[in-house]
Amino acid sequence: MTYRPLSAVSAAIFHDGRFLLVRRGRTPAKGLYAFPGGRVEQGESLADAVRREVMEETGATLAGVDHLVDLDIVAEDDTDRVEFVLSVHIAGFAGGDIAPGDDADAVAWLTVDEMARLPLAGSVLEIARQIAEEQASCGS
Repeated sequence: MTYRPLSAVSAAIFHDGRFLLVRRGRTPAKGLYAFPGGRVEQGESLADAVRREVMEETGATLAGVDHLVDLDIVAEDDTDRVEFVLSVHIAGFAGGDIAPGDDADAVAWLTVDEMARLPLAGSVLEIARQIAEEQASCGS
């Protein structure tokens, strides 16, 4: 039998020098801040999954969704272990009434410096720093 990890997506949404993050309300990442995202549903494209998950978790709509990187993730705590391939995308903010939903128990616009002081899911800070540096060098 062949094991296949779950397919998941997340969106690094950068707007006015800040990233939109959610605080996870469920295990295995409960209490950690992360880019909004979640599982890809059967037959769904990655870009459509990003848009759906961001809307469900934050109420935000996106302007442009571009693939950034794929990560192999093992998330675990005392009660749960999940293995998945996370497809991280960069996206622009188009609007929406921002509020936590689905499995997010908080949502916030944060600078990289603010993020560095919070409990974060793995790779979030590294990816945010990379995007912020690239945006600064482009003058955006």
